[in-house]
Amino acid sequence: MAQSVLVVWAAWTLSFIVLFLLPGDPALNLVAGGDAGQIVDPDELARVRAQYGLDQPVIVQYGTRLLAALTGDFGSSMVTGRPVADIIGEGLPGTLAVIGGALLIGCLLGTGVALLATYTRVGWLRGALLSLPPLGISLPTFWVGLMLIQLLSFQLRALPPTGNAGIPSLIMPWLTLALPTAATVGQVLAKSLATVQAEPYVTTARAIGVRRAVIHLRDVLRNASIPAVTVAGVVVSSLLGGAIVIENVYSRAGIGRATVQAVLQRDIAVVQGIVVLGAVIFVLVSLVVDLAYPLIDARLRSTLNGGSR
Repeated sequence: MAQSVLVVWAAWTLSFIVLFLLPGDPALNLVAGGDAGQIVDPDELARVRAQYGLDQPVIVQYGTRLLAALTGDFGSSMVTGRPVADIIGEGLPGTLAVIGGALLIGCLLGTGVALLATYTRVGWLRGALLSLPPLGISLPTFWVGLMLIQLLSFQLRALPPTGNAGIPSLIMPWLTLALPTAATVGQVLAKSLATVQAEPYVTTARAIGVRRAVIHLRDVLRNASIPAVTVAGVVVSSLLGGAIVIENVYSRAGIGRATVQAVLQRDIAVVQGIVVLGAVIFVLVSLVVDLAYPLIDARLRSTLNGGSR
């Protein structure tokens, strides 16, 4: 838990530093309406800087924002004037729908590829399946999204290319983000399955007549799944980053699009609120993964029980 608090604080601090180092003046951008050549009223510019505390020394700005963030107050958007919590609450459901579906599809697909690749005795099929994860990881997410739009929307006219119109509009974002997820999970799980298959207990089980499929699905998969579960937890943070790309490719309303707009407009409060949200999701998922280990591997339960005694 202490490490989790440190991670969230570090994420918030780094976002503050990066935004401070970006060229430009957020107050000037706000007063000028985004027009760099616009002549602005110095008094109005000074008023806006004072309103948002931008006239204070950097260390004072940092301390003031940090103390407010500790109480859950991330302020209001400099552009829209809306509370940051409202902006995040409005976009979060759509982003979670994209991430949740992609994670589920990716884990199922990656597990299926790894199981089949390590179970089949057909050499060419095993080689073809094991080559899929590296290929999936190497494909740029935005390129996959554009190719799916070209194929499924423009040519086949099967799915809407953009928008938030229910399940049909989620299918292509799911597939786009599920591909690298499946590739990562499949690559790690396939290697772990191959390692566990060489364990003596597997040979013993086969020798006493246990069916090969039962051993593969009941014993080998269970004991080989811990590295894949760990990677799946890390993948969640990657999906958060991928959502920024995907929501802009498919023009979906959500946290991703709000992030891009806030960065372009140097809307500091919104960016920091979203960064903290991402950090909190990451540490919560990591905690769930840690708690899941003893449920997967009985040897860990024995170790924990012995240690508690």
